[in-house]
Amino acid sequence: MTDAKAYATVTAAYWGFTLTDGALRMLVLLHFHGLGYSPFDIALLFLLYEFMGIVTNLFGGWLGTLKGLRVTLFAGLILQIFALVSLSFVDAGWAVGFSVVYVMVVQALSGVAKDLTKMSSKSAVKLVAGNDGSTLFKWVAVLTGSKNALKGVGFFLGGLLLSLFGYQGALLVMAGGLALVLVGSFAVLTQELGKAKKKVKVAHLFSKKREINLLSAARVFLFCARDVWFVVGVPLFLTAQLGWSFTSVGGFMAAWVIGYGAVQAVAPRFFENSEMQSTGAKKARNWAFGLAVIPLFLAYGAGWAPEPAWVLVGGLALFGVVFAINSAVHSYLILVYAREDGVALDVGFYYMANAVGRFAGTLLSGLVYQYGGLSACLWVSALLVLMSAVFASVLARPSDASSAT
Repeated sequence: MTDAKAYATVTAAYWGFTLTDGALRMLVLLHFHGLGYSPFDIALLFLLYEFMGIVTNLFGGWLGTLKGLRVTLFAGLILQIFALVSLSFVDAGWAVGFSVVYVMVVQALSGVAKDLTKMSSKSAVKLVAGNDGSTLFKWVAVLTGSKNALKGVGFFLGGLLLSLFGYQGALLVMAGGLALVLVGSFAVLTQELGKAKKKVKVAHLFSKKREINLLSAARVFLFCARDVWFVVGVPLFLTAQLGWSFTSVGGFMAAWVIGYGAVQAVAPRFFENSEMQSTGAKKARNWAFGLAVIPLFLAYGAGWAPEPAWVLVGGLALFGVVFAINSAVHSYLILVYAREDGVALDVGFYYMANAVGRFAGTLLSGLVYQYGGLSACLWVSALLVLMSAVFASVLARPSDASSAT
């Protein structure tokens, strides 16, 4: 099996997983909001999910380098099936405290599963495309964009399945579908991919390369800036303040993520192929500064606009476009900066930072929304984007960094 075929198989499995991941997030959020859980309680349900992403990306990169990406992919799919079935046991009659702890623990397994599969697929891009700048940017943009578009479909799917089959039935339908993906992947993917040629030590887990550390810090603040309003604030605002139905909320969140993914997929068209090697880091900085303006406008403008709902929806759509280009540039830069032998280590470290941002954003989303409302979430988002821009400002040019590797 060629590397390209192995990469295609890993990517297809990742797409299938992504549908269930997006659906599960929306399903849990809407179901437990309907049971009367507070915004902070709902944020707690996702907290261990995000925390385990931090751990998994760090040690998953080491495991993928040591054992190959086939092992990490199958482990991720199996864990997600187990998590979906386990969540179906939740009973509305359970005490709130026990339900929160139970769902947090099972969601933690889902977080491990998500980041094992993501790390496997993202690392495979580097192995197939190598350091060819234009090819690498195009491939990683298509993979990341398509993944996020499918996650958006998953958001809509979660709201729809909840309406059609109820909480338990929806989870079992998703578990069955993912089991079929696992069987198909196991039958096709027989070759190891991504094993390092040299012995990998645990000490190699923490990157010592300046650019990877700086880019990872920029990533932390970028994703925290999104999730501080995305995870809890906006969905609950649409439901509680604007009276939207579950399906409508799921549909909006789906449309946002699908649009975000579509922009990521075509992001290379915004730039000349040759310029990314020399100006990729500069673009990461400039697009971040531009992004910070949007939540500032929404936090201030939505309050006095005659139709604040339309201002919010339009502003968040614009945020998604600019955020997608930021994210695509970051995803390109990490693969340029990463070492080819042991790419999973560097990619895993970077996505550990991604998970740190999501973890902090999830926690802040519940706290800030509960005590300050959606406008406070947007003010905090703007500050976090500015911090991302600061770290991106001191990155070396990709061409200089790759030649020094």
